[in-house]
Amino acid sequence: MEKKQLLLQPRLQMLADLVPEGARLADIGTDHGYLPVWLLQRGRIRTAIAADIGEEPLYHARRTALEYGIGGVDFRLCDGLRGIGAQETDTIVIAGMGGETIAHILQASPWTADGAHILLLQPMTKVEQLRLWLPENGYRIAGERLVQDKDFLYTILQVTGGTQEPLDEVGQYSGVHLDNDPLYDAYLQHQIDRLQRAIEGRNRSGSAENRFEADRLLRICQALEEKRRRLSHGDGA
Repeated sequence: MEKKQLLLQPRLQMLADLVPEGARLADIGTDHGYLPVWLLQRGRIRTAIAADIGEEPLYHARRTALEYGIGGVDFRLCDGLRGIGAQETDTIVIAGMGGETIAHILQASPWTADGAHILLLQPMTKVEQLRLWLPENGYRIAGERLVQDKDFLYTILQVTGGTQEPLDEVGQYSGVHLDNDPLYDAYLQHQIDRLQRAIEGRNRSGSAENRFEADRLLRICQALEEKRRRLSHGDGA
């Protein structure tokens, strides 16, 4: 009897599409284990480590593997990459958590910046802070992809170890190599809306510090609006 085929939501499907053929995958924060199971089911990867900090997500991941008849997944109960060796993987996915948490995980495992590992990072929040942190700590953002999943627009960073000039304040919000992405206009508008809400919040406070921060965010917002205008008129970045 033909095995039941797992289907992925768009966010995970984009991550799966970016995993190289024949990779040795480490999926950090695997949750239900959908990504490694889908990739193994289709013979896309050689090995898979499904890691999570909690027992319950790993229980669900084991159930997923069982349901879809997939063996060979190495389930690891560990904090980030602390229980995984550099030689065990060449492709690392860290998805579904905040940008600060992703940076903390990488900082605790500096071997991820050795240039021999591909990192696919999908921050749920504070992507601009992660974009700032990566070049300052020996990583290079090779590219980014955008994906719409239900009501959310997600950013996936393709990262490896290497040298890159730090991004300026505008670049931290506008992203890297996204100009030709079909969702980029919507992404810029989303960032502009975020900044405008932050500016309004700062301006409601009477402190000089908040007014200064509001002015800084306003300059970034205006630069993003100008970038969006140029792209919409075909004028380039």
